[in-house]
Amino acid sequence: MTSSDGASLKPITARGEATRQKILSAAEEAFGRSGFFRASISDITRGAGVAQGTFYLYFQNKEDVLGELVRHMGRELRRMLTHSIPTGLTRLDAEREGIAAFMRFVSERQNLYRVVQESLFVDEEIYRGYYMDFARGYMSALEKSVEKNEIRDGNLEVWVWILMGVGHFLGLRYGLWAKNGLGDTELDAVMDFIRNGIAVSEPNRS
Repeated sequence: MTSSDGASLKPITARGEATRQKILSAAEEAFGRSGFFRASISDITRGAGVAQGTFYLYFQNKEDVLGELVRHMGRELRRMLTHSIPTGLTRLDAEREGIAAFMRFVSERQNLYRVVQESLFVDEEIYRGYYMDFARGYMSALEKSVEKNEIRDGNLEVWVWILMGVGHFLGLRYGLWAKNGLGDTELDAVMDFIRNGIAVSEPNRS
């Protein structure tokens, strides 16, 4: 299903949407296993159990599928964090719960997380949009925490990207590369860093 200008269209039937989702799931698996450039459309359609021509009813090319998967990752991650962080927590407690939930998400959806990282080398605009969208929501949460006096004020935009960087590399180290994931000891160390930084504490002066 494509429009006259070649853009992909959403299916208009439940059966069509189910087929589209099968293709997306198969693409997530193929890209995560073989990488975007090595995976072929035939790999995707074989995994989805559909004819190769069916692919082009829903997507123009592999790049089209990749973009949809990255957007899907962003939606899924934001939804997961919303449901995983109890309401009423202080900002620091919410940070801890959010990091733990993110680690679980990456561990459970490794192929999808790899797809996001590969998108940098396929379409930088999609990659950048994924992180910019997440940063905007994160910024809003920090601003509300400042208003509640849960955290001090500062250059929140820079802080957001620092915290996102922490989450990203923890995701690689403990979500993709480690079998045991992020344990309480490591999570305690993360929160110690977020609370206290790396500066030597000033001695108490009487």
